[in-house]
Amino acid sequence: MKNYLLWAILFSILPGFETRIGIPILYNNIQNLGVVFWIYFSHLVFFNGLVVFPMMFFLEFAHDHLLNWKLYKKTFGRFVESKKKTADKVQDKMHNMGYIALALFVAIPFTGTGAYTGSVVAWTLGLSKRKTFFSILLGVALASIITLVLTFLFFSAIA
Repeated sequence: MKNYLLWAILFSILPGFETRIGIPILYNNIQNLGVVFWIYFSHLVFFNGLVVFPMMFFLEFAHDHLLNWKLYKKTFGRFVESKKKTADKVQDKMHNMGYIALALFVAIPFTGTGAYTGSVVAWTLGLSKRKTFFSILLGVALASIITLVLTFLFFSAIA
């Protein structure tokens, strides 16, 4: 595996970066390889979608126990609490649009709206894990396509 692919995958699974950084890294290194790019692109989307499982597992089994630690409560505990406010906003839309609202929320290619936040929102709302995974995977795919288009436009403009 090439070095740039490992970096792209690493950034695609890191919170805050996700495919918003992984795709430009990949695109910058193999934009002229055609089919190979799309295979690697699908890998980035898939790996970013997979973060739902460890996040849900962590939130389900470890989060409450770790809140007793001051450092954890100040950092990740505060992050979860702030995302509960986001969950309340998404919950209002969930009644009308169901899991599509979660997918659309994750599809916004900004920091703080990716698979990690979508997982926290789904956990807070007590949503089905299986439906959540597919909803977040759809959102990640849409965000990745938007990011790819923006990346293409950026690299075309500077070329």
